[in-house]
Amino acid sequence: MQFNYKFNGSSSVTSTAREVGMSFAPDVFREPTFFIGKLGKHLPFREAMSALHDVVVSDLRFKPKDKTDYKAWAAEQEERWLAEMMAGSADVKARLSAVNAELEALRKDKDRIMNPFYTARREYFQYLYKRDIEAWIVLDPVITVHPDELFFECFSRDESSYGRLSCDYNVFKEINEFECGTTNIDYSPKLYQEFQKIREYKETSLNIDPTGFEVKTAAEADYKEVKIDLPDSWVRGFLQVSSAMGLPAIRFDLHPMDMHNFLFVLKRRKEKASPRSMRYRLTPGEPVRVLFEPWNHEIVCRRSIYTGSDAVEVRVWGRRRLMMLERLIPIARRFTVTLLGTGMPSFYLADLGDMTFTLGLSGWTANDWSRQGNFDLLAPRADVDSLTQQQIYLALRQNWREDADSLSRRLNLERKTVLGALSAFTQAGRAIFDLNKQVYRIRELSREALPVDRFRFANEREAAAAKLLERNAVTLAPPTLSDGILSLLGTVKDGDRMYAPDLAIDADERLSRASCTCNFYQQNKLTKGPCEHILALRMCHGRQTCNLNLLDTGFTAAHCREKL
Repeated sequence: MQFNYKFNGSSSVTSTAREVGMSFAPDVFREPTFFIGKLGKHLPFREAMSALHDVVVSDLRFKPKDKTDYKAWAAEQEERWLAEMMAGSADVKARLSAVNAELEALRKDKDRIMNPFYTARREYFQYLYKRDIEAWIVLDPVITVHPDELFFECFSRDESSYGRLSCDYNVFKEINEFECGTTNIDYSPKLYQEFQKIREYKETSLNIDPTGFEVKTAAEADYKEVKIDLPDSWVRGFLQVSSAMGLPAIRFDLHPMDMHNFLFVLKRRKEKASPRSMRYRLTPGEPVRVLFEPWNHEIVCRRSIYTGSDAVEVRVWGRRRLMMLERLIPIARRFTVTLLGTGMPSFYLADLGDMTFTLGLSGWTANDWSRQGNFDLLAPRADVDSLTQQQIYLALRQNWREDADSLSRRLNLERKTVLGALSAFTQAGRAIFDLNKQVYRIRELSREALPVDRFRFANEREAAAAKLLERNAVTLAPPTLSDGILSLLGTVKDGDRMYAPDLAIDADERLSRASCTCNFYQQNKLTKGPCEHILALRMCHGRQTCNLNLLDTGFTAAHCREKL
């Protein structure tokens, strides 16, 4: 998917003995979004922005070692060994001495040796820039200005980690002006190194330049146009993170020293065999216990008491990605851990006082957010007409952030209707769920409307579920309601086999529990989203509910089926 950016120059940082000025170049194609303020908390901001950079450049995908240089060296050593073995005559010894002298001279003349390499590397990067821009660029982060905070969002290179830094306005000692909205900022490669120059004794200003939107023909040369054909996986990954944030989860707090102990264990040891997981063992009223496999080393977090109601054990993988939180440990007050379940995504919120850093990790490193998660299928699926959606969106935009209960009371709408619309907004890139403050926020991921069908329904299992529903292969038993949880049982005939899916939907219309007798579920559980039989059962229940709601209207069952 192609995104068109146009920046007023490049982002830059100016540093002197007395002050540091940070100027971000926004995308001038988008609605005017700007911010001008002076930092009051320098070091926490510097460390948090550095941690955000660690997320941007993170790439833990397997990379085979390049043994070309070693093989060349081994061949050279073999030739020298053969020459020494044959050094029976003075002529051979003389030639060998000349070769050794030449090699020694070459080792001393490093510049002459390395110049061809530097030239080739420069030509290669120029080739990548022209032919394969995706392999060359570091994707620019997304910045959003709200009435109560400013936050940055980014995605890792391997698309398995998500980073978000939110800054309350208490971080700034002086705010001149700002305009709410979302924009992409130009994140130049040298910006990270300049961030390291921020000091408490230097006055630091943050400037998302509002003049970047005053486009004049005479100054056209000052603008830098960038057309980036972003991979669909990057955009879809952002949408999957937004969907996963709103799902039911286990939450508990960790002391910063507990996080330090986690990283200390991972630094001291190197796993050479499976399993490579962390087992969170949570018992109500007792300290959090974490078992590191395969060493079976257990850490008891005596400063962190689990306050949940049920005992549970959750396994997570891809634990070395937690190293991105290392710089935040000295300045963090606590870490709030959010676990969706075994093999499911996890979120780590670092409380930095007036700032919050959120690190979202997929189930494991190779299980990136874009292709494997499908967490939008677990989100609320209530069918909401376009007029009601527009009403809810405009109401949310009035305050820029609000929870579902407040919106429901203000608009006099059912809570599940509001949640269904908000879920659709997050899956379309128009809103995001804030895990820290538990509210929905306006965040337009793109200036232009995203093709929702291309990202939300790019799933063969959902297409298969729709076909099962069309063939009337789903039989739904009468649903039961207990403590706000709706339980659904039924059978699905898929080919010559019969499957028995079982699922539970909570009061927020989210899929809180599900199981099936099919092979896909037995192998993956919900780590890759629900199977087509679970989806078909849920869609069948939605169709029946829709038919009941439209019984006294002029709409037909066929119309309802089309909307579902």
